[in-house]
Amino acid sequence: MAIWRTVVGKLWLTIILLVGVVISTVGLFLLKIVDVTVSADSLAEIKHLFIYSGAVGFLLTTFFAFFLLTKITQPLREMKQAANRVAQGEYSTRLVVRSWDEIGELAGSFNQMASELNTLIRDIQHERDQLDGVLRSMSDAVLLFDANGRVKLTNPEGQHLLEVWRGLKWEDEGEADERVTVPDPLRDIYDTLIAKGTTHTGKIHVQSGVWSVVMTPVASGEYGAGAGAVAVLRDVTEEFRVDKMRKDFVANVSHEIRTPVAMVQGYSEALLDDIAQTPEERRELVQVIHDESLRMGRLVKDLLDLARLEAGYLDMTMQEVDVNALLQRVHRKFSALAKERGIELVRSGDDAGLVLRRADPDRLEQVLTNLMDNALRHTASGAAIALSACTRVGDKGARQIEIAVKDEGEGIPAEDLPYIFERFYKADKARKRDSKVGTGLGLAIVRNLVEAHGGTIRVTSAIGEGTEFKLVLPAGD
Repeated sequence: MAIWRTVVGKLWLTIILLVGVVISTVGLFLLKIVDVTVSADSLAEIKHLFIYSGAVGFLLTTFFAFFLLTKITQPLREMKQAANRVAQGEYSTRLVVRSWDEIGELAGSFNQMASELNTLIRDIQHERDQLDGVLRSMSDAVLLFDANGRVKLTNPEGQHLLEVWRGLKWEDEGEADERVTVPDPLRDIYDTLIAKGTTHTGKIHVQSGVWSVVMTPVASGEYGAGAGAVAVLRDVTEEFRVDKMRKDFVANVSHEIRTPVAMVQGYSEALLDDIAQTPEERRELVQVIHDESLRMGRLVKDLLDLARLEAGYLDMTMQEVDVNALLQRVHRKFSALAKERGIELVRSGDDAGLVLRRADPDRLEQVLTNLMDNALRHTASGAAIALSACTRVGDKGARQIEIAVKDEGEGIPAEDLPYIFERFYKADKARKRDSKVGTGLGLAIVRNLVEAHGGTIRVTSAIGEGTEFKLVLPAGD
């Protein structure tokens, strides 16, 4: 039907043009005939009439020709402009359908194409936004490399990791190609993956951090010639540290228990075999067995306390605590032992404001007992140990109470200070068994108990000058 309308329209244009030509030809022919039969005045009028008629016919023909030409070319120009706007990203562009011929059908097809293209682009943008949201929400670092090692895509964690690693100094930094941006820790994995084309997993160590790496090949021309790679890195430093602590814990517990068990077994067998000949020798063997059993008992008790603290199952009786009375009990408990060893034990004067509104007095006494026991074991005769407390104002204006235990003992090496609150950690690396060696759990228990009260503990020490532990507890006013 549309084709038929187009044919009719073109036929009308042809007819109009033919009519104009016929009128002009007939007019000229009649002029010749009239020229011989009419007078000169009539001839002039007839000539003017036919000239006017020819001019009007020509003008009408020209007008209709331009009208029809404009009707065809104007939609085509609009379609070209619309196509340019779509090419520039204006996918909502539409044409106005003014006819039902081929031009109108073409405009309708263009509108349908633009609509489908707009829907497709919107779906692609939606998927891209979803992918971007997934990448941004990932706590793992994601890095996408092309075949030349250039970074094509990262998420925020990956970008942060790249910035940190690029700020480090590497041994082969001067030899690296500036165009290759694969971080130095990943370069071997990346080269192996590009060569073999298979997924690679492993762990890398950068300074004190540990990362788990899964690198997979990406075969797509979109990211460069040949294949690239996508790497997912997870910071497993804490997991690695916990696993190492677990292994160290098992090793230390085995060591701590194995030796006293072996000694108890050996000395008890000696008693059974009547190796000890005199009552003094038998008493000495029994004393060793007793001491080692006490050591195992303390170890088991400390392990249970620490396990309950870390699991949050340790019962605590919170009440108002007079810190002066607490210091007095601890001072009285260790006075005789300090005097016996020739150590001066000093306690600060009473302060009426030293009151904790919510604290467990037994647990705080356990904390101070562990600290005093450490101080006595590492302080030589003739030196002093100071036990003091004072009030202070915290960062947010809250009142706090600071308790300090300061000795003039051997001191702790600087490299050991960050680790002294770890389980079984001992500044004395030799596993000696004498009166100066504890289980290595006391300070770990101290830290957990202080934190259970909402407080903090810090230590300062210098070799040969002594050590000072400071407990900061909220007064609870």
